[in-house]
Amino acid sequence: MHLSENEGIEGNTFVVTGGSGFVGTALCLELMRRGADEVRSLDLRKDSPWITTLRRNGVVCITGDVSRNEDVEKALRGADCVFHLASYGMSGKEMLQAGRIDEVNINGTCHVLDACNKYGVKRLIYTSTYNVVYGGKEIFNGNEALRYYPLDDHADPYGRSKALAEQLVIKSNGRPLKRDGKKLYTCAIRPAAIYGPGEERHIPRILSLAQMGLLPFKIGDSRVKNDWVYVDNLVHALLLASMALLDDIPGREGTPIAAGQAYFISDGSPVNSFEFLRPLVVSLEYNFPRKEISVRTALNIAWIFWGIYSLCYPWLKKSWFPQPLIFPAEVYKVGITHYFSILKAKQELGYTPIVKPEEGMKATITYWKEKKREKVERPNIFAWLFCVGGMFLLLCVAFMPSSYLGPLVWVKSFGILLFRSVRNLQILFWLSALTHLIEAIYAYFLSQRVDPANAKGWFWQTFALGFPSLRLLLKRAKAMK
Repeated sequence: MHLSENEGIEGNTFVVTGGSGFVGTALCLELMRRGADEVRSLDLRKDSPWITTLRRNGVVCITGDVSRNEDVEKALRGADCVFHLASYGMSGKEMLQAGRIDEVNINGTCHVLDACNKYGVKRLIYTSTYNVVYGGKEIFNGNEALRYYPLDDHADPYGRSKALAEQLVIKSNGRPLKRDGKKLYTCAIRPAAIYGPGEERHIPRILSLAQMGLLPFKIGDSRVKNDWVYVDNLVHALLLASMALLDDIPGREGTPIAAGQAYFISDGSPVNSFEFLRPLVVSLEYNFPRKEISVRTALNIAWIFWGIYSLCYPWLKKSWFPQPLIFPAEVYKVGITHYFSILKAKQELGYTPIVKPEEGMKATITYWKEKKREKVERPNIFAWLFCVGGMFLLLCVAFMPSSYLGPLVWVKSFGILLFRSVRNLQILFWLSALTHLIEAIYAYFLSQRVDPANAKGWFWQTFALGFPSLRLLLKRAKAMK
């Protein structure tokens, strides 16, 4: 399919649900660049880091929830084309919130379809997932002929909900519209794991675990391969899909080629996920896992986390409640080979990745290095446990009566054995605290030159941790010379 890059975009009005997210923002900005008359972002989040950028570029940001019919109708009134990106429950603790997942992914999609029909929207592109056909069994170079994975066999509510929503979208293709008698044309894009500068689901969580020293092993062996897709490649595919739903191109009248179709989209380069992420983790000077564990062992660990987090369900929405190490569906995503052909997208949409994986990863590394420099660098969790826990323990044994120590009384006895008296333990505590204070003062003045925006943060972290924190600041100062 050979069309101009602005075909079906110039002069038209577009709605992007989930438009304030990572992919949604990139899509909105590209639509504006290509001459769209109006681009509307419908998103529940008011604190998205991209809202200012969107508004600066002329995107209309509408705060709303796709699970509320009135919000969807408000956004879609007068639109020519809709990109339905909004979803919930892809990863982390969100995966357990089945009610909210169905509310957004299934009910929200129904509201979008109804609004398209009501207001005469002629094109709908749905962003789906590999998980509609994948559930933990190996797939080598799969294609769109694969059947949907059995709904009752999905490892998490997200995959099931996306499969149902995609089928609703595909079956709505060709539906007569109420307003002008024309038809609604729909298609589904099934992207691989998405990456790029600013990606907010997979990579930040992986890097957070690596930074804390909680990424101790790889899952499966090095022969396991999966697909990834760079954000610009995905946006490119979404726009091609919107063009492939046009029914008014001279010489191509009739049913559009993409109508009622689904397409797998990736960089076209299957790779082991851990090896794919290695350059990123290593470039940030985090420890990359060397040991491998089997998928079965990883699943046992994942089901334990699933059980613990299920018991903690009332607190899952709290921002202070930590993300899990891993859940079962995530084990399947990284530990078992599954990759798909993009041949159909090439033949029918004209899709070819515009950014190579090496270039995409290079841009991602540059972004995360800059992000790292903007913040106070944190030592791993073991440094926190050793330093803060050690100082607290020393405080207890040096100043608390033995009768209050309970099971820790043996620690006090051992301390007295080493340092001869309680008085010496008290002196040791004060000397340690003084050392931390001196290191913190030095860190404060050094950071005024090296990282002035975070000087207070460096002071308090170094006061709490001492040299493990100061060492990171000294390394940053050395790198700036």
